Amino acid sequence: MRLHEYQAKQIFSRHGIKTAKGEIAVSVDEVESIARKLGGKVVLKSQILVGGRGKAGGIMKAFSVEEAVEKAKELFGKIIKGHVVEKIYVEELVQIEREMYAGLTVDRAGKGVTAILSSVGGMDIEEIAVKHPEKIAKVTINPKWGLWDYQIRQLLINSQMPKDYWKEVNAILRTLYSILMHYEAELVEINPLVATPEGLIAADARLNIDDSALFRHRELETFRDYTEADQTERIAMEKGLNYVKLDGTIGVLANGAGMAMSTMDLIYLQGGKPANFLDIGGGASAEVVREAMNLILMDKNVKTVFINIFGGITRCDDVARGLIQALAEISVPIVVRLAGTNEEEGRRIMEEFAREKENVHIVETMEEGAKKAVELGR
Repeated sequence: MRLHEYQAKQIFSRHGIKTAKGEIAVSVDEVESIARKLGGKVVLKSQILVGGRGKAGGIMKAFSVEEAVEKAKELFGKIIKGHVVEKIYVEELVQIEREMYAGLTVDRAGKGVTAILSSVGGMDIEEIAVKHPEKIAKVTINPKWGLWDYQIRQLLINSQMPKDYWKEVNAILRTLYSILMHYEAELVEINPLVATPEGLIAADARLNIDDSALFRHRELETFRDYTEADQTERIAMEKGLNYVKLDGTIGVLANGAGMAMSTMDLIYLQGGKPANFLDIGGGASAEVVREAMNLILMDKNVKTVFINIFGGITRCDDVARGLIQALAEISVPIVVRLAGTNEEEGRRIMEEFAREKENVHIVETMEEGAKKAVELGR
């Protein structure tokens, strides 16, 4: 889950990283009120979950309350990279003397955490690496041992960081690492990290939490912004289901991410394209399958649905009884493949059901199911 800038700054500030004063606004009147409170000189930052907001016109400076109001009218409702601006973070304008970069990200290939520091910032880290490769430094941290002093020294020296900032940057890197580990984040980033007469400030903030760890951080659930998601994805998230919209014609319902990925690969190999996929997880009760089918069929492009279920702890015969209830009133072509525990009994139940429902087709293998789904979807 990616947090908005203002949400990440709340967490950064709570852990001791300085940020400029600011408040979130959802109307022009609120922008005016906040700008007046902050003295008139402010930055208006659209809160949308995309990068490159500044280049796309999503960040504007204002040097008076009146100008802030005019800029807010321009910004609210503006579409930036496909996202409608509905919230603006109004932040005091700070005096910037220098821009830098600091970030940490999970490095799965390196089996650790990569810390990145640069004595220049304000642009994408990829752009920094191209334009100023000599001023960017990286180290890989073993989570077992944590961030060592010598690694921070390597970062400071190799990034050509001016010594005036060493003490503050040291503290910021340690805090960022602490935040990353505490919240089980995939990425923490400050870009730019700006030098001001009052010290180093996080002028922007990014914090991406691993979705798989969210159940251990219930306090962050209130930060989830459903307005940024596709309507069907939003409903699925609210029901605890994993749904992804695609652009084909075959709906895919599977249990487990690996099963869903394999199913879609086979559909592509057979010349078809998935319209969406929904992972119902380890359970496949009638209620869950019914909700999943409703979500899949909300996509008007779906011409057929391939249900690919592996019965592990959940038995295939129990799954089959659930599917019968869920599919009773559905008329689009359905292809069902059941495998795993008690699959013979599960298939017998489904085949009996299919004799009464002409739109339900039972197959034995994934390959056969993908081929059938593609044929029916043409």
